[in-house]
Amino acid sequence: MIDDFAENGLLAKTIDGFVARAPQRNMANKITQSIQKQQPLVIEAGTGTGKTFAYLVPALRSDKKVIISTGSKNLQEQLFNKDLPIIKKALNYTGKISLLKGRANYLCLERLYHQYAAAGDLDKDLRVELVRVKNWSIKTKDGDISKCTTVTEDNAIWPILTSTNDSCLGSECEHYSDCYVVKARKRALNADIVVVNHHLFLADVVVKDTGFGELIPKADVTIFDEAHQLPDLACHYFGQQLSSRQLFDLAKEINLCYRTEVKDLSQLQQCADKLQKSIQDLRIVINQQNSKGNLGYLFNQPSVKQELSFLCDTLNFCHEVLLLASGRSSTLDNCFDRVNQYNSLLKKLLETNVAGFSYWYESGYNYFVFALTPLSVADKFTELLTERKGSWIFTSATLSVDNKLDYFTKRLGLTNAESLILESPFDYLHQTILCVPRYIPSPNEPNNAIKLVDILLPVIEANKGRCFFLCTSYAMMNALAKQFRELTKLLVLVQGETSKVKLLEQFIHNGNALLIATSSFWEGIDVRGDTLSCVIIDKLPFTSPEDPLIKARMEDCQLQGGDPFNEVQLPEAVITLKQGVGRLIRHHNDSGAIIICDNRLVMKPYGATFINSLPPSPRTRDVHNVINFLLTKK
Repeated sequence: MIDDFAENGLLAKTIDGFVARAPQRNMANKITQSIQKQQPLVIEAGTGTGKTFAYLVPALRSDKKVIISTGSKNLQEQLFNKDLPIIKKALNYTGKISLLKGRANYLCLERLYHQYAAAGDLDKDLRVELVRVKNWSIKTKDGDISKCTTVTEDNAIWPILTSTNDSCLGSECEHYSDCYVVKARKRALNADIVVVNHHLFLADVVVKDTGFGELIPKADVTIFDEAHQLPDLACHYFGQQLSSRQLFDLAKEINLCYRTEVKDLSQLQQCADKLQKSIQDLRIVINQQNSKGNLGYLFNQPSVKQELSFLCDTLNFCHEVLLLASGRSSTLDNCFDRVNQYNSLLKKLLETNVAGFSYWYESGYNYFVFALTPLSVADKFTELLTERKGSWIFTSATLSVDNKLDYFTKRLGLTNAESLILESPFDYLHQTILCVPRYIPSPNEPNNAIKLVDILLPVIEANKGRCFFLCTSYAMMNALAKQFRELTKLLVLVQGETSKVKLLEQFIHNGNALLIATSSFWEGIDVRGDTLSCVIIDKLPFTSPEDPLIKARMEDCQLQGGDPFNEVQLPEAVITLKQGVGRLIRHHNDSGAIIICDNRLVMKPYGATFINSLPPSPRTRDVHNVINFLLTKK
């Protein structure tokens, strides 16, 4: 393995621009050992290590069945379409490689033909999109909706024409033999390397799809890239949720069956309408409460309690009506199962007091979600690793807190895993400067956005934009955007005003823009070169202690004699801050400034934990030093 990554090794000879890096070689060697010993391994690889190649080479060299799971669909497609072909060619690898996505990414033929049979139910715009999808369906080989060039991926037609775990008919479906999900799974079964994402992997662990068994095949080696996302995602998937969308989809499905398959049973229309009204009424009363919070508190509100009672009655009515249609339609039989499933789940959610779980809700103008989430998934993950023998490798640029990996390994129960922290090969001492400006307002001070703009505008204008301003709330993002647009001629881009992809394209194309954003720009964004040379963060990203899940974890920590702040809030904030700071330096030729507008970083004892967890940048309190640094680097 050492030869592959050496200065005159195989990768240097076959890949243009390949630069030998000691941390990358160390990581590859460690992964090779882990695969040979079938030992769990946790590796933090600092930005610039080249971790993708460091795990791909041992994976392809192993001659074993390998699952690689990434943090998002975008990274999944980059790995499959860009990185894997490079390594496959370099190693002259002859094994089969497959990409497997969740079922919501594939056209469902059953739902397409069902909707076509009752197209009058759709509005005019959706009927146009339906025809476009139908024309595409004749040509597509794999049914991957991202490849449909005539209909955008975020189009409202896709949720109608793709299946969910709830709505899929499995082997009972008349289109089963042509099903794109079944075909994708067969390709994955026959492949040596299968690329998935964390959402699909965890959903697959939890849900055994009717008629399919597991979508993801068993493997000898499982590699998680962007592994820092796993603990929170696992809590989500090992919990349970009931949403207004699930209930609305059920009502629409029943109505669709009445109009196309079982036209003589008018009670189907009645129960579908009654269910739809019940969900809408419940949504209206929930929207009069806070947008998220404790589920027990919500369910105790008299108006909510009354509408929940009506919803339970409606689900019972749906049960009785669907019983009458038993055996007459596979889709209605599926609806019957879903009614019973949602009824049982609602009763479970109404308990709101089972130890070890957080009960919470979230709502918006047109949706609500009721959830129960386990506070720990350590036992579940330990069970998974015990049940599925082989090598389990977890890697990310942001796993450690204060140079220790305990927070991550404890949350996933990886007590027996080997671990390694590899420093970034980037020269942060010369490439960066870190500033906590003097005279900045405290995070909760009135009009702090106005004061921050006053202090930071000279830096941003001296740098001619080329700046990300990362915020911890939408309120701060919008307040800053308003101020900057009044005071500067620079292009000010704001998250939410167009798609994330278009915002990045505009930022890069303009070359002198200020982009103001919240959470979705803190990670997974890669802007290299001079286009981005300043990252500003409005305050330390502590999750609110009133967030239901964090609150429940803190209370549980306290009950077990722990320190909720140091064991829950602080490490969460450190990892998030590391992600935000990591947007700046993406290449060994990059340089720039990191500005964190929070005095707690230098005034509070826990500030040292943040500083020790960040790259070793020179520090200053004077924004003029930042301006001088940026100007000398131009």
